[in-house]
Amino acid sequence: MWQACFDRNPYGTNCWLLAAHGSHDAVVIDVGFEPDLVRDLLRAGGKQPVAVLLTHAHLDHAEAAGSFAGDDLPVYVHEADAVAFRDPELWNPGFDNPLTAVKDLRTIADGDVLELAGFHVEVQHTPGHTPGHCCFRTDATILSGDLVFAGSIGRSDFPNSSPDAMAASLRRFLMLPDELSVLPGHGPTTTVGRERASNPFLTGLG
Repeated sequence: MWQACFDRNPYGTNCWLLAAHGSHDAVVIDVGFEPDLVRDLLRAGGKQPVAVLLTHAHLDHAEAAGSFAGDDLPVYVHEADAVAFRDPELWNPGFDNPLTAVKDLRTIADGDVLELAGFHVEVQHTPGHTPGHCCFRTDATILSGDLVFAGSIGRSDFPNSSPDAMAASLRRFLMLPDELSVLPGHGPTTTVGRERASNPFLTGLG
């Protein structure tokens, strides 16, 4: 699988670009910033975007999704976080969270399988960090958003977070195979096995 990452932003958020080998189509995950530079990265790889996926609706992952997608691309997000685009006050993240309007906003749910860019993406609803946080699994990778990082995990102390839901989502993460590559929302890549063995926030979970 072809992959690239754009992380040149104040939050160090990873915007992942994925495509099946031999495919000119690519999926873009978490466009928080600099849509033109993301497009430049795609062009350099000989790819064209066909969809945007959002692990969740915090501004560092989703603010530029609407401007990147424009009139042509769908943006997929879980229904519980789609509220952030429609009614930010109701969603209540606890901080200013401006998002560019999305023309074609499509909602996803746990267990959905999206056929995009020559491969399939399984949606795993993993709430806790936000109500609608999702991970996206392909054959060889899990895009973990702000659920799990290399050596750490995402926060669950925001007004619309849930520590209990976060714990359940982390236990679900631990059910994944060790060899699966983890492409997180921030920081370097890792594997499920490495995090299972050494992540201090996961070693005590059963």
